[in-house]
Amino acid sequence: MDFAISLPDWALDEQRRLPACLPTVEARMREVIRFSRLNFERGTGGPFAAGVFERDSGKLVVMGVNRVVASHCSSAHAEVTALSLAQRLLGTHDLGEPDRPAYQLVVNWRPCAMCYGATLWSGVQSLVVAGSGPELEAITGFDEGPIHPQWDRELERRGLTVTDGVLREEALAVFRDFAASGALVYNAGGGGRSPLV
Repeated sequence: MDFAISLPDWALDEQRRLPACLPTVEARMREVIRFSRLNFERGTGGPFAAGVFERDSGKLVVMGVNRVVASHCSSAHAEVTALSLAQRLLGTHDLGEPDRPAYQLVVNWRPCAMCYGATLWSGVQSLVVAGSGPELEAITGFDEGPIHPQWDRELERRGLTVTDGVLREEALAVFRDFAASGALVYNAGGGGRSPLV
């Protein structure tokens, strides 16, 4: 038995073209949003991407994209993919080990219920999101699951800093384009189509 999630070829090529460091959270988010758009436009997954960076230097560890349908794996969300690849590349299950740089997860929207837990347990010390409101679900029809109403405070209480609202409108534009494309919304229990189509 084996279990693996791989990035599509285009994502590997695009990652190689990125600068080694992206010094601002806006620069990091801009690339995450670009990867989220490319993922659905190229038919390799949903409109979601995440990047793991060294928080202080901006050094890129890895970019991940949603691979649920391609991998036949409901947990292959962008955050899980990025965090798992980062842990594999860095040779650790704990990105919060004291002898390592502080790592930051950058995501094109607030993590879903599953990815919220994955973020918490990964050891990253910083989370940056484009937005956190109900717009994602309203626009696309994805079910993000039950999120704690004080999700950000719960993370901060556990030592993670949270930055919300970075390039929000750019992220929402990708979700609108995804909805207009008629691409599959793969919720549990049979999926469906976006409510805007």
